[in-house]
Amino acid sequence: MTDLDRYLFDLNGYLIIRNAIPKDLVGELNESLDSFAALEAGEWRGHVHGHFFASASEGLNLQQIYEAGAPWEYLIDNPAWIEHVLCFVGGQDSFDAQHGPFFIDENFASVRGPGEAIGVHSGPVPWAKRTQFHVHNQKFNCGMVNVLMALSDIGPGDGATMVIPASHKSNFPHPEMGKHHMNEYSGGSVDGMTGAIEVHLQAGDVVLFVDAICHGSAKRVNEGQRRVAVYRYGPSWGFFRHPYRPSAALLERLTPKRRKIVFPHERVISPAGSVSAAVS
Repeated sequence: MTDLDRYLFDLNGYLIIRNAIPKDLVGELNESLDSFAALEAGEWRGHVHGHFFASASEGLNLQQIYEAGAPWEYLIDNPAWIEHVLCFVGGQDSFDAQHGPFFIDENFASVRGPGEAIGVHSGPVPWAKRTQFHVHNQKFNCGMVNVLMALSDIGPGDGATMVIPASHKSNFPHPEMGKHHMNEYSGGSVDGMTGAIEVHLQAGDVVLFVDAICHGSAKRVNEGQRRVAVYRYGPSWGFFRHPYRPSAALLERLTPKRRKIVFPHERVISPAGSVSAAVS
């Protein structure tokens, strides 16, 4: 974590970290993904759920992918980016961090083939607490910082993530969004949108971005698959975006540090025996 990292994230709303995941671990993660090849939307394998955000044209998501074993658990607090996340989520010296510095409110792997993409979405107009970008007294306080990890090489034609640099500070919606709000899926690819650039990554690279940046993906035209994982970090006082909860088995085997990131609130049991914060 450097002063230049801080400057560029503040300026652009995103930051690329090269070689953040060791090559041997990338191989293990891809082998794990291969084992989910037959999973379809709505189906479960263990505690991992097949899922679409809006439609099959966006590719299959494997929600709760940190349930899939040790390689995915390592990504929870990977030293290549965890200090960046700590800085960008912020609030560590305030009441916000009484239950921990941050937590993962959503995590999934995404597999896309030819013709698949996700529509342009997000942005600061209209403003949303969950995705906000905020800096005060040169300290970040971001509501959602996404770590998108490339598990395959992603270059031209591969369906790269696209961002509009600095759009996290825009005071106006992008006029090419038409009737769609900036924090909703447009249903179309971001290809050709004025100001949007492709973020090309090699397997093992990651891109960190604040969710307030206007982003989406290009449509994949090449053969093969675009494989990524996304872990979304936010303040520990937040709550899960989806109704998924970490399993008791996962919480049991995690290190104390990782457990705090996955489920920052301790279970409190009343004298009557009821559980105030249950996990599935």
